[in-house]
Amino acid sequence: MFRKLFHHLPGFTVDQTPPAASEFDEPWRPVTWSGANKEDMLQKLRALQVSVPDVNRLNILLHGPIGAGKSSFINSVNTVLQGHNTTAALADSSAGKSYSFTVKFKYHRLKKGAPGIFYPFSFADIMGLEPGSSSGVHIEDIVHVLNGRIKSGYVFNPVSPIAEGNPSYNSEPSLKDRVHCLVSVLPADNISLISNEVIQKMKDVREKARNLDIPQVVLMSMVDKACPLVNDDLKKIYTSKKIKDKMKECRDKLGVPMNCIYPVRNYHEQVTNDLLQDVLILMPISDIIRFANSYVEDQVYTE
Repeated sequence: MFRKLFHHLPGFTVDQTPPAASEFDEPWRPVTWSGANKEDMLQKLRALQVSVPDVNRLNILLHGPIGAGKSSFINSVNTVLQGHNTTAALADSSAGKSYSFTVKFKYHRLKKGAPGIFYPFSFADIMGLEPGSSSGVHIEDIVHVLNGRIKSGYVFNPVSPIAEGNPSYNSEPSLKDRVHCLVSVLPADNISLISNEVIQKMKDVREKARNLDIPQVVLMSMVDKACPLVNDDLKKIYTSKKIKDKMKECRDKLGVPMNCIYPVRNYHEQVTNDLLQDVLILMPISDIIRFANSYVEDQVYTE
C-alpha cells in the first residue's frame, strides 16, 4: 500500500524484480503418471527372474541415519506390490528420534500371490547410523552384511561388531548371501542437519561397497516435508527447483551422480494406494532390481 502512495515521489523507486520462480517450465526428468505405466512396472516385477540359478533372491541393503525412512520405504514398496496398506517392517514415526527403532538384522521378503510365494528380492533392514562410537549401527557390521557374513536375527551392538564364533556369523558366505545393491537413504527435509560424522560413515560404507563392485543408489525421502509445492501436487516433483537443489545436496555430500538419486514419498499417512505415489516408488525399485540382477550376473558370467 505504501508503495502505491509514495511511488510517484522523487527518489522513490519500486523494485520491479519478480520473485524467483519455484518451478522449472518442464520436468527435468520425465515421468509417465499413468495407471498403464504403473501396471507395466508391476508386471515386470512380477515376471522377474534372477539371472543366476544359484541365487534365489536379490538382496538389497538400506542404510542411513536414524529416522530417514528406511523401514518406511520397505513398507511402501510392499504397499504398492500388495495394493493395500502393509507393515512388513516396523517403523517409528516419533518426532525428533534420538535412537534407532530397528535393532535386529532381518531380510524382509515380500509376498507374491499365494501363501509361501515371495518376490525374488528382499530388503535388509538395519539399525540407523548415528554420530559417535557408542550408538547406532557399527560400520564393521554393515561391511559384514555387504559380504553376507551376518544371518537374520542378529541383534546389533553399537559398541562392538559381530565376531567369528557368534551363532549369527556366517563364516562361508556365497553370492546368494551377499548384498547385491546398496541403497543410501537421506531425508530431504533435513539433509543439511545430518552430522558430518554420519555422512562420513555413509561415505565409508559406499567405499566398501565400491570395492566389492556393488551397485549403489540414493533414495531421498520426505520430499513432501521439504517442498510445499510437492506436498500439494506430487506431479511437480521434477519441476520443483527446491527438490532438485536437495538432490544436488545429496550428490555433493555422498558423491553419487544425479541419475542414481531418486526422490520418493513413502506411505506414512495414507491407508489407501495413490497412483502418483505408487509410480514414484516403482521407479527406483525397478532400477534397483535391474542393477542388482546385473551385478549378480556379472559376478558369475564376466571373465
